[in-house]
Amino acid sequence: MIVLSCTNISKTYVVDTILKDISFAVEDGDKIGLIGLNGSGKTTLFNILVGETEKDSGDIYIQKNLKIGYLKQHVDVNSNETVFNECLKVFEPLIEMEKKLRSLEEEISKISEKGETRELELLMKEYSQLLEEFNEKNGYGFKSEIKGVLKGLGFDDEDMDKKISILSGGQKARLSLAKLLLEKPDLLLLDEPTNHLDIEAIGWLEEFLKEYKGAAIIISHDRYFLDNVVNRIFHLENHHLKTYTTNYTGYMKQRKLELEIMRREYENQQKEIKRQEEIIRRFSNYGGQRYIKQAQSRQKLLDKMKAVPEPPKEGKKFKLTFEPKVISGRQVLKVENLGKSFDDYKLLEDINFSIYRGEKVGLIGPNGIGKTTLFKMILRDIPCDEGNIILGHGVNIGYFDQEQSNLNLNKTVIDEIWDENPTFDHFTIRSLLGRFLFIGDDIFKEIEELSGGERSRLSLLKMMLSNANFLLMDEPTNHLDIDSKEVLEEALIDYKGTLLVISHDRYFLNRVTNKILELTKEGIKEYLGNYDYYLEKKREVIVEEDEEYKTKTQIKQEKKKEKEMLMLEKKRKKEIQDLEKSIEEYENKISNLDEELCNPKLYENPERILELTKEREQIKLNLDYLYEKWIELTEN
Repeated sequence: MIVLSCTNISKTYVVDTILKDISFAVEDGDKIGLIGLNGSGKTTLFNILVGETEKDSGDIYIQKNLKIGYLKQHVDVNSNETVFNECLKVFEPLIEMEKKLRSLEEEISKISEKGETRELELLMKEYSQLLEEFNEKNGYGFKSEIKGVLKGLGFDDEDMDKKISILSGGQKARLSLAKLLLEKPDLLLLDEPTNHLDIEAIGWLEEFLKEYKGAAIIISHDRYFLDNVVNRIFHLENHHLKTYTTNYTGYMKQRKLELEIMRREYENQQKEIKRQEEIIRRFSNYGGQRYIKQAQSRQKLLDKMKAVPEPPKEGKKFKLTFEPKVISGRQVLKVENLGKSFDDYKLLEDINFSIYRGEKVGLIGPNGIGKTTLFKMILRDIPCDEGNIILGHGVNIGYFDQEQSNLNLNKTVIDEIWDENPTFDHFTIRSLLGRFLFIGDDIFKEIEELSGGERSRLSLLKMMLSNANFLLMDEPTNHLDIDSKEVLEEALIDYKGTLLVISHDRYFLNRVTNKILELTKEGIKEYLGNYDYYLEKKREVIVEEDEEYKTKTQIKQEKKKEKEMLMLEKKRKKEIQDLEKSIEEYENKISNLDEELCNPKLYENPERILELTKEREQIKLNLDYLYEKWIELTEN
């Protein structure tokens, strides 16, 4: 059942078109990921759907009595209540209903003293109906429900009675999300819901949304989250929206295939147009009536040819390369028996680990466990109470702070870079800033005016220009759009130095890291692989327990299935090899035909030209099919 649909929605601000002819439908239960570059109009679309922004044209259908819940990216909860009591406000109708039940119970008790009366019968009926509704709405369990949602989003028991006025910005954002989930709207609009959640809380939210009966449209740059939650992707690009019925990884495969096919079709048509124009030019130059007619005929066909649109050009991406100027010793960092307390609270105790040159290490753990504190001790910003932190020979640390506190907010962009690199000339500075998308007058903006993404790019540029060979990065993908994340990932994958990164971006951790350090209340655990490997090892104990109960038949079936998978993979590789051989043969045939068609002597034989052209078209169709098949096989 369609709960919301849009037809030809358009929005323009003065002369800037934001959305143009946007059409889509949302089914009950849909989980949709809304993606696109920063500034592509995602938040504008949300604001139009909830009526906060007027559309210029188009129609919006919303199911009668549909309840829409909207979580904005930037929220500020102003209240004198405690965390738990603020969530209780969601259930005020239930609380009033409970008061009414208590009131009815008292009335019934008084009137029942008079015996069976009509008034008592009516009160009993009213009480029965109200009690049934109260039970259906979880009247006796909503307090447990509140605690469940708050704990799922990272609040502890001691946080329940905290005043909202003393909460951090991230805690307030999580509280807003908790209230929205407790309200259970029919359609959730979530703008970056994972921004202030740790990995454990994101995992809880994923499970919640997967089981959520209503629909949801989610703006998110968390690709791992999108993979686990959504069944459709809405991609906003160049003011238009395209729908993909798959998760994020499936969308990326389809998108890559689409762009490849579009590119080939466009290039092939451009080649064909040039070939036909050359033939027309030569026919025209021959001057004979017969050749002029041939030229005119071909020109008419060319004029009627339906133009294949040029593939969309990739959005501007900043260019990032990290290249250590000095190679460090083999052991980069050694932490021995580290401990840290704040007053009577023991935050870190008996922490031991080592990091070696070239390792890409992800540091994970719940919020408040001490990850950033550990970074600050490595940087010597705060002292450790116990143990030792030993930096290796020739180690130079570069630090990326998620708050970008290393930037001077009163400086302009160009001064921030130039002051630390005074030997650079004006051209070099402008070129470097241009690589990071600071173009034209952008370089004279004060840092205070920059967006979160712009500040992140500027911090990355500063780090790139430093002498660092050991990068400490605290949530480097926050505020970056998906394209920018991919640029950063590629740069760090190619980085020859050493990396220690705090991140809740599991897709990032999966691509970049080759070791995971999990910080827990019990200490630190090491996993020699990426994030998926870490998850696999975490589940290993459960799997081993399950193995004990497997029958001989089950083990035999699993071995048979594994053998079948190996055979299928072997068959796939053979098919790819055969396809590549066939593609090469067809491309050679087209090349030979093109040479023959360019032979001037052939123009005296129009029938032969027609025959060769038809043959070429058929080969081209076969070649297109082979390319599609090849892309499909190599993507799996």
